[in-house]
This record gives sequence, structure tokens and C-alpha cells, in this order.
Amino acid sequence: MKQYGFDFDPARCVQCHACEVACKTLHRVEWGVRWRRVVAVWHGQFPDVVSRGLSFSCQHCGNPPCKAACPHGAITKRPENGIVTVDRDKCFGCRLCLIACPFGVPQFGADGKMQKCDLCLDLVAQGKEPACVATCPSGALRFGTLDELSEQAARRRARKITETSEPTP
Repeated sequence: MKQYGFDFDPARCVQCHACEVACKTLHRVEWGVRWRRVVAVWHGQFPDVVSRGLSFSCQHCGNPPCKAACPHGAITKRPENGIVTVDRDKCFGCRLCLIACPFGVPQFGADGKMQKCDLCLDLVAQGKEPACVATCPSGALRFGTLDELSEQAARRRARKITETSEPTP
């Protein structure tokens, strides 16, 4: 099975929220609901304060706890690509998925039913990137198979180690 997912490089995020806007616009997500969120994490003490942006959405987990928690089988994991989807006709809004999700991803709109990132299923089927990835101006978000993303992340870590290590005499 091919498992798709996201990779996020917080060092590249400029907190522009373009990924949020692209997702919300493409999917016509109602006010107050965010399938992708950019959160600022602040650390340090004045005058050395640093803000880092974190962009997150559904992780399309290998073994989704939200799926296991859903009593009506509204959440499924597509075998052909690992994308976790929600059948809103089966959802009755019990919110057990939210309790089970370690990332707090499930969102609930005015109808009380769960909704979340579907990894832009329609775009992916056309061979395109999800809207959030295609819109990210800094390249902080990447999309691909978990194997591809792991390889990219390993190269990124190797470059970071090389750049920060001191030369040996």
C-alpha cells in the first residue's frame, strides 16, 4: 500500500497562513472550522524571544485512533493511498474521534458532524499536490509517500548536521 502524508519543516515556515487560506477556500470550510492550522509557538525571554510556526492537519495515521474510536464506522482509511476520510452521512457527532486523536485534529461545524483534512483527495487523484502544499511560499510543507518524505527528512537532517558541525583540524 502506498501511504501518502505531509512533511513540515518549521525552520522554513514564515507564518503567512497561506496553507490555511488555500485549504479553507478550496474546500469551502465554514467559519470557525480549520482543517489546517498554523500555530505560533513562542519561547525565550525578552529580548531573546523567538516565534516558530507550526502547521498541522490530519496526519493520516497508519493506524488511526479516530477510526478505532468511531462507533458508526464513519471514518475509514483508504487502502490504495492511506488517506483517512470521513463519511459525514454516517457521523452523528459523538466526538469520540476528537478524544482519541492525539493531535486534536477533528473539527465540528454547525451541523455537529466531524470534518477534517482529506489530503485534497480530488487533487491527488489528478496527480497534483494538496492546495496547502502548492500554496506554501517557503516550501515548509511537502507532500508525498511516507518513503519519499522520510528520505527528504533524512537529507534535511544530514545537511543540518553538516552545517553545524565544526571542521576537524
